[in-house]
Order: sequence, then C-alpha cells, then structure tokens
Amino acid sequence: MEEFLHEFAPGLRALCWGYNKQLTGPVIEAVEGDRIRIYVTNRLNTKTSVHWHGLLLPSGMDGVGGLSHRKIKPGETFKYEWTINQYGTFMYHSHTDTMTQEGMGLTGMFIVHPRKETQPRPDRDFVLMMNEFDIKPGTYRPDPNVFSGYNTLTLNGKCFPGTSPLVAKLGDHVRIRVGNLSAMDHHPLHLHGHAFEVTETDGGIIPESRRQPDTTVLVSVGQTRAVEFIADNPGDWAMHCHMTHHTMNQMGHDIPNTVGIKPNRLDYRMANLLPGYMTMGVGGMGDMAEHAKHMQMPENSIPMVGTDGPYDYIGAGGMFPGWYNAPEGTTATAATFAELKRDGIKV
Repeated sequence: MEEFLHEFAPGLRALCWGYNKQLTGPVIEAVEGDRIRIYVTNRLNTKTSVHWHGLLLPSGMDGVGGLSHRKIKPGETFKYEWTINQYGTFMYHSHTDTMTQEGMGLTGMFIVHPRKETQPRPDRDFVLMMNEFDIKPGTYRPDPNVFSGYNTLTLNGKCFPGTSPLVAKLGDHVRIRVGNLSAMDHHPLHLHGHAFEVTETDGGIIPESRRQPDTTVLVSVGQTRAVEFIADNPGDWAMHCHMTHHTMNQMGHDIPNTVGIKPNRLDYRMANLLPGYMTMGVGGMGDMAEHAKHMQMPENSIPMVGTDGPYDYIGAGGMFPGWYNAPEGTTATAATFAELKRDGIKV
C-alpha cells in the first residue's frame, strides 16, 4: 500500500492511498477450501493493517490493528494466511485509523468462488465497489475529516464519465456484485431496463424462496449485495445511486437557490462587462452543468453533472454505458403537428 496520483475522471486527479497503486484495490479471487497467503507491504508513512471484511478466519488474521495483531509499521511486510471455508462476495480494507485510511482509498473487493457449483454460473460476473471522497475543486488530496457532504461518489474508483460500461450480450445471465465502503452514506443502486433478484449478501446465499424481483437494491455502508438477471432488453441502460445528490460529481454546497428566477435582460446587460456571462441555475442544476462545459473550470475539477450523450447532454453522474443504436421507431421523438391533430391533442 502506498500513495499515488489517481484519476477519477478526465480533469480530476488526487493523491490517494491504495493497494498495488489501484483505487479501489485489486479484486482478490479464491476458491472455497483454498489455503491462501497474502503479503502486505506498508509504503505509507503511518502504521496500518488489513481487515478481511465478512470472511470467517482465525482471530489473529482478522486485521484489526492492535487487537488482532500489532500494526504494520512503515516499511514492514506482514503475512496473512488462512484456509477459506466459505464462498461469496466480501471486501477488505484498512482497520487502523479507518476514517482516514479508508477515506484515502484503502479498500478492495474479495471474491470467493464455490468449490462445487450450487447456483447457475453466470455468463457475466461484474464487481463494483462504491466509495465516496471529498475533493474540493483546486485541491489534490481527499479530505477524510468531513462528517457529511462527501462530494465525489465513485464506482471502482471512477466517477462518470470516467466509469466503464458493463457490457453483456442479449440473453446473457448477468451477476453484479456490489460492495459499499463509503464513509457515511448508504446507496440505493438502481438499474434501468431490467428487473433482478438479490441473490447474495456478505453473509451468504439467499434461498430462492426468499428472493423477489426488484430494480433497486439498497447497499448500506459495510455491506455487499449480489444481484442477478437475464439481459433480455437491449439498449443503453443507466445504473446509478438513486440518492439524487449522488448523481453529481464534486457536489457543491452553500449554493444560492436561483431556481425559478427570471433574469430578463440581465445576461445581455452583463455581457457588456463580462463577455460570455450567463445567469446559471435558474432552471436547476442541469442547465448549470450544460453551460459549464463551455466555461473554464477551476483547476482539478470536473462539471458537477453529466457529459455529452448520443442524443443530447446527459445531466447526471452515476454510471452510464454507451452507445446502443436503437432500431428505427423505438426512440422518443418530438411530436409533429399532424400526429397531435390525429390524436386530438391540443397544445
């Protein structure tokens, strides 16, 4: 583990702490019954330890600094070794000064596959880690000392449009494993275009008799969930946290509420003094984001929401794949006068 410069999205970088210079750390995979050995070298300037979250193992391997074993000093290498006697979706993270060290990025996912298959094997098996950071525009280091209002939500260490699409073929059996090591926020992760079943928690497999269809899964802090579905609806489908402020990047606070204000000729008059001036926020955050792409941004910052999509500006953060060529006649379009007249619609 060490400090390195991480890119969250084009235009936003920060000095973070990570395992193998990754944010989040590398996905560790093993098979039920494996005897595993993990070496951890501390290249930070502070003591640390690694907790294997949700895994059942000997007390001395649990990684709580000062309780399970002494903390790993700067420059030291520790060895964790145990036999894995379970399978499922788990996590790992620092358990020394956790507020700071998790807040700087010391987290990762740990996947254990069953020795003998007990569930249908998926065609696509995706792993997502949700984290949050507070990176003020113009700064280059996350601030782990805030207690609320973290302004950068990430999936696998990236925020939109730096995220990667989850690509599946029509008819694929898809599994998405999600872990949440955000500092203070639970995340209702919502998938468009499909219904899924929650099949797994970090405690184990959910019996089929207890499963039900859903499109949103609440993943609380410290939890993992796995969902499964058949990719039977082709298209570009958004997947995002449904906490509305979590669809923004570098969320702003203490912003005056200008929604609904009528600027009249203010823009025209101000342009004589400040060329390019525009009153922002009168139609909400979306117009601010779209206008901001034409303006100079503060150093090391990105627009709060969105990027250009195939049809228009996408006014949201979250995760969006792209791009799907919709068959003719299956995309919403502006209604023509003839169509309105035909259907008896008065506008």
